[in-house]
Amino acid sequence: MIKVSETAKKKVVELMADDGYNASTDYVRVGVKSGGCSGLSYDLKFDKEHQEEDKIFEDNGVKIIVDKKSFLYLIGTTLEYSGGLNGTGFVFNNPNANRTCGCGESFSL
Repeated sequence: MIKVSETAKKKVVELMADDGYNASTDYVRVGVKSGGCSGLSYDLKFDKEHQEEDKIFEDNGVKIIVDKKSFLYLIGTTLEYSGGLNGTGFVFNNPNANRTCGCGESFSL
């Protein structure tokens, strides 16, 4: 399961509305792809549909879909949002990551 913090929820709902999505019916697609300075990077986007093999979760009122392959890397992850002095953006707190890069956008297992 993937969890969503309260601050991330507020930002997701705001961004979805800005992009023409409805947070109560549409999804946040979370995935993992090759790349980044640590080997793997996170992929986050909005989606109106899910595929048959997607895993579907809902936490804190946010509907999340994850493809089957990415799910193994993301089990137990919490999506957070930081708006502080050190940068603004979504942050993945992934207990499976052995190493992350300085920017927090890539990781390795």
